[in-house]
Formats: sequence, structure tokens, C-alpha cells
Amino acid sequence: MAKKKTTNFKKYIKWFWGVILGGVLSLIIIFLSASWGWLGALPTFEELENPESNLATEVISIDGKTLGKYATENRTPIKYKELPQNIVKALVATEDERFYEHSGIDFRGTTRAVLKPGSGGASTITQQLARMLFTGRKSRNKIKRVFQKVKEWVVATKLERQYTKQEIIAMYLNKYDFLNQAVGVRSAARIYFGKEPKELEIHESAMLVGMLKNSSYFNPLRRAELVKNRRNVVLKQMNRNEFITEQEKDSLQKLDLGLDIHKEGHSDGSATYFRSHLQKVMRTWVQNNPKPNGEEYDIFRDGLKIYVTIDSRMQKYAEEAIEEHISNLQSYFFAEQKTNKTAPFYDLEKDQIKGILERGKKNSGRYKRLKKYGKSSKEIDEIFNKKTAMKVFSWKGDIDTILSPIDSIRYYKYFLRSGLVSIEPQTGHIKAWVGGINNKHFKFDAVAQQKRQVGSTFKPFVYATAINQLGMSPCDEFPNTLYTIPKGKYGIPEAWTPENSNLKYGGMVTLKDGLAGSVNTMSARLIDKVTPENVARLARSAGIESEIQANPSIALGAVDLSLLEMVSAYSTFANKGLRVSPMILTRIEDKNGTVLEQFTPETKEVLSEESAYVILDLLKGVTLSGSGVRLRLPWEKPGYVTGHPYKFENPIAGKTGTTQNQSDGWFMGIVPNLATGIWTGGEDRATHFAGIAKGQGATMSLPSWALYMQKCYADKTLTISKEDFEKPENLSIKINCDEKSEEGDEINPIIIEEEDTDF
Repeated sequence: MAKKKTTNFKKYIKWFWGVILGGVLSLIIIFLSASWGWLGALPTFEELENPESNLATEVISIDGKTLGKYATENRTPIKYKELPQNIVKALVATEDERFYEHSGIDFRGTTRAVLKPGSGGASTITQQLARMLFTGRKSRNKIKRVFQKVKEWVVATKLERQYTKQEIIAMYLNKYDFLNQAVGVRSAARIYFGKEPKELEIHESAMLVGMLKNSSYFNPLRRAELVKNRRNVVLKQMNRNEFITEQEKDSLQKLDLGLDIHKEGHSDGSATYFRSHLQKVMRTWVQNNPKPNGEEYDIFRDGLKIYVTIDSRMQKYAEEAIEEHISNLQSYFFAEQKTNKTAPFYDLEKDQIKGILERGKKNSGRYKRLKKYGKSSKEIDEIFNKKTAMKVFSWKGDIDTILSPIDSIRYYKYFLRSGLVSIEPQTGHIKAWVGGINNKHFKFDAVAQQKRQVGSTFKPFVYATAINQLGMSPCDEFPNTLYTIPKGKYGIPEAWTPENSNLKYGGMVTLKDGLAGSVNTMSARLIDKVTPENVARLARSAGIESEIQANPSIALGAVDLSLLEMVSAYSTFANKGLRVSPMILTRIEDKNGTVLEQFTPETKEVLSEESAYVILDLLKGVTLSGSGVRLRLPWEKPGYVTGHPYKFENPIAGKTGTTQNQSDGWFMGIVPNLATGIWTGGEDRATHFAGIAKGQGATMSLPSWALYMQKCYADKTLTISKEDFEKPENLSIKINCDEKSEEGDEINPIIIEEEDTDF
């Protein structure tokens, strides 16, 4: 009997060791299978060296600030040295306390997780990185999950051999998706707290580390209290690992999350219209500048760094100025439309208004989508006339309302639009670019895309041609009488006799007063002296690329041009007659910092230095005694938008412009090292103020320029000039028309109340 018991015991021993050895052997086989790629392809050495990631392309301003990104995933990787130590400590304390002791696999943690389920995850930081980079999401199938786990272990050990602990931490934080377009720690720091990672405080880092457990669940924009509790768990772990004291933990746990949200979507942030334009420029660039292997760069995945000429400070001031003035101007327009039966249009019949709304419908994204889905015209009309819940723009924030899509199109027609662009004449650098009032709701760019009649802002090119070609002086006088260019001359079908806007005639007028007062009879005489073709040729040479019909009416601005063209051409006057082509790019780098291209502007002589200076002197007269005088004096007249006394005392060359029926209001303002132009108007030419008092350029656009420049001058980190324009040596053209004034720069009490409206 004893012998039988002994025999059975030996069987059990053999069976026990067979199970143990079989298990070990099975694990060895599984590990070998995984390492040989039998459980699925493993990353190659090259893939480990360069793990594939979708890297955001970053747009960086001239002063080193990130303006925005182009991204499939909004990820901009940073190095370990750019991380604050508090986030590293929070990460290790919470996710992998023995991170610096193991080589990718924490066997102690794994054993605990097997023997005591629910005691905590056994995945190390390196294993989690391996899963994010190469093995994908956790499988719900338990058997598949075991094989996936083994594969993670193999990849983790390879990562540990390939990278330092610091590099693994940086890769992990750069890879993780923190939600809300925040892929990687740099995007997360910027989006949730409005700062760079290095600037994160302990409790902010703890919140981000807390999100690593499950960012979809611990989403600070949806579950703030839950996220706060999770953050406090991280702070507790930091205290347990002696990274912070008990007192620090207690104090930090009482703090709110302190979110400072800065969305980084395409329609969010700074310079949105500029970034849209830049994206088009980059599409052309990548086609002409392939990678060494012949492939095209992908600006949404390849992590390029695009260095641009925009100054983030000036861009901010420009956007603020447009918002401040146009939101105020809009209130006047809304008030006026209450008595307009065809609001927001004037001078249109019902069928014409219907045509405008129909065009708006067909240009809408909703219409194009419905067409794509095969909807009939009848079905589309029914959809556009059915009321539905929607969010619409207002200057006080988006409004939730119920409107039919066709009524929403009419609603948006009420809003005045505006654009601003600022150029440094000496370099051609575009410093600020505001293409509209809100990129989310109004996509059309008023800087580069739009072309509108420029009105009196074109007149300086007529005067410049006369001065450069004929050597005329600002003091030269001509009769202020009607002037006719006969039928047939320059190919015009009818005789042309422009009238002055104030219908006042008589006496003699100097060129200086003629431009300051926007006197049409003077412009007609000058263009006839120099010919329309010569004026058009000079304007094209100065930088206007759009077609200009060489007929006399261009003397009054009867030509459609973009704001960018106009400011570029005006910059020639400030740069002593030398045109420098506008620049938006300084250089482009790849993700490794290798410079792919550096950019330099093209230059061209357009005017003599003397002629350019004389034009500036004429334009200074506009802000001293013409329609731009409200830059210096209060403006209070019945029926007008009351002007703020901006009280500029420095020399300013400027020109206002107003087109027929007040459809467009322009202002061009120049100081020695900055030329800025602003356009304001409705989307449709029939959307405008009823009278010139509120509809002229001096009311519509000049205040935005003044607000912008005030902000720029108040910023002492900028160097915007307040000096006078440099006078050429041995100036031969007489500019001092007033013997009593040394430079003719006294403010003339004669103020031009209304400017030329072209036709």
C-alpha cells in the first residue's frame, strides 16, 4: 500500500514539473514567435529609429510665436529638455514607479497584476509607448490580447535598447492624444493652458498626466470635476514618491483646473485668413520642391516649420482694431436698416434681390453637398426654405437660433466686412493680414481674393506719373473748372466730364490741395496730360498685377484691385521709389531643422527718389487738411459717425477712397517703415450706407487704421516710426507752397467734409 502511495506521489511531482516546464517552454516559444514576427510583423530597425508619426506643420511668426498649424494630427514634437521636470515626475509617479529600474518590462508589477487582478495595470511607460507606436489598441479578445501583450513586451525591450529613458518619456508624451485637437504634450499645453510645456505648473502637469489613463473619459472640457479628482490622484502619487511635500499636495489639490482654452483649429487662433492663403502657397511650393526621394512633402504630416513675416504682436493689434471699429460701425448700419424696406440692400428690385440670394444659396456648402447627394432642385428648395436649428454669427458671440437656410443667407448679407494688410516697405515683409471679420463664418479673404473698386486711393498714381514724367510740383496750380476729355480720345465712346463731389468750382487749385481735397477736375486734367496708358504702366510697375484698362476713368479709381496690390504699390512711395515685392515666407525647414529654402524679395526701381518723396508730401496733406484730418482733430458733425480725437502728431501720408453709392470705403496710411491699407464694405455692392456721411472711407476704414497704429505705437517692443519721411538731398522740386511755413506742414483749417465718390 505504501508503495502505491509513493508511486502516485512521484506521478504528481512529474506532472507538476511537466506543467511548469511546459509553461516556461510555451512562454519561450511565444516570445520567440513574437520576436521572429510569427505573431505579426514587428518594427524593423529603421522603423524603431524613425517611428512613423503624423507631425503637424508649424507656422512661426517673425517674432518666434506659433501662429497655427496644418495637421492631420495636431502634433508638434518636443525634446526632453523642453519638458518641465514636474510633468516627468508626475508621469513616473503615476504610470510607472520603477521606470528607471526596469528594461521595458516590470516583472514585479506583472506578477502582482496576475496574482491579484484589479491591483493596478502592469504596463510600463515603454510598453504603453510600444502599443501606441506599433501594436495598436488593446484587443477585447482575451487570447488575442495575450499575444498582443507579448508583442508589446518584445517591442518594449527593443525600444529600451534603442533609446534612453529620457527619449522614451519624450516620445510617449509627444505621441499621446489628449483630445480636443491636442495630440502630444506641446499641443495639450497650448490648447488647455495657453502656454508652452516648459511653463506648466505642477497642478497643470498633473492634470495632463491624469488624462493619460483615458483622455476620452477624463476630458476637461466635458467632465471638469472628474478630471480634477483624477488630477488629485496624480498629486497624491507625486507625494507618495516624495516628488512633492504633503503640504504642497494639500495646497495644489484645492486649486481649480485653471483652464485657459486656446483652440488650434483652422478657423481658430491668430491670422486665420493669412494661414488659409499660406496653405495655397504651400501647395504650389511642395509641387516644385520634392523630397530627395522624389515624393511630395505633405504639409499635414511631415512636420515642416514655415517661418513667415507676420509679426504676432501686430497681427493681434490689427485683429483687435478691426473688431473694435467694425462691430461699432455695424451698430449704425443695423439701426439704418430698420427703415430700409429692401434691407440690407439699396437700389434693387425684388427679382434682383432674389438673384443675389439664389447665388448665395448655390455658393453655399450646404447646396453643394445636397447636389453631390443627388437631390433635385425642388428638394433643395424645400430644404433651404425649411426652418432649422443653427448657430449664427454675432459680434457678441455665436447665437443659437432657428432660421431657414435661405433666411440665414440674407442674415449674413447684413454684416459689413473689412480687411487690413500691413507691409514693411523696405523689406516687403507683410506684418499683419486680416482678411475678414470672422474666418469661421466669413471665409472670403478681403486681402488677396477680393477685388473691389478702389476709388480715390488710385489718384496718387495719376499724380505720381505727372510728377515723375513732367517734373511737376505740388505747388503747380490749375483752374478748378470742369474739364472735358472729348469723345474718341483714348478710345472712349462718349465725352467725359467728371464733377467734383461737392460741386464747387472756381479759382485755382494746387496739386497739393487737389489731392488733399480729392478734386476730380484736377485728376481729369492730369491724366489727360500724361495719358491713361502711362498711369496704368506706372501702377503696374509699382506692383499692381490686375488688368488696368487704360481709359481716363481710372483717374477716379474706376478699377477693381485687391487690397494687397494697393498696399504693395503704396509701399513703393515709402521706399524711395524702389518696389520690393511683398513677402510672406522667410524660410522653410523640415522636421529635423534642415533648411529647405530661404526666400529673398525681388526689387525694382519704379520712381525717382525725388518723385516718391513729393508724392509722400502730397499724401501728408490729406491728413493735415483733407479727408484724413480726423486722425488729428475731433470730428463732430450732424449726421456723421462721431470721430474719436486720435491726436496723432507724427507725419502720416494717407489717402481715403469711396466708391459709387458708398459701396467701398478705403484708407491707405503710411509712416516711414510701415504701409497699411484697409477696405470696408458689404459682401454685395448693394449693401452700403445710404449716405456718404457714414459711408465714406474716412468713416468706414480710417478709424481701424488709427486704432491699429495706436496699439502698435503703445507697444514699446515694436519699432514703428514716428519720424518724418527722409528728404532727398538737393531736392529740386518745390514742395513749400506756403511762405509762412518752413515745410508746409501746419494743419490747414479748411477741412474737406466729403470725398470724391468717383462717378
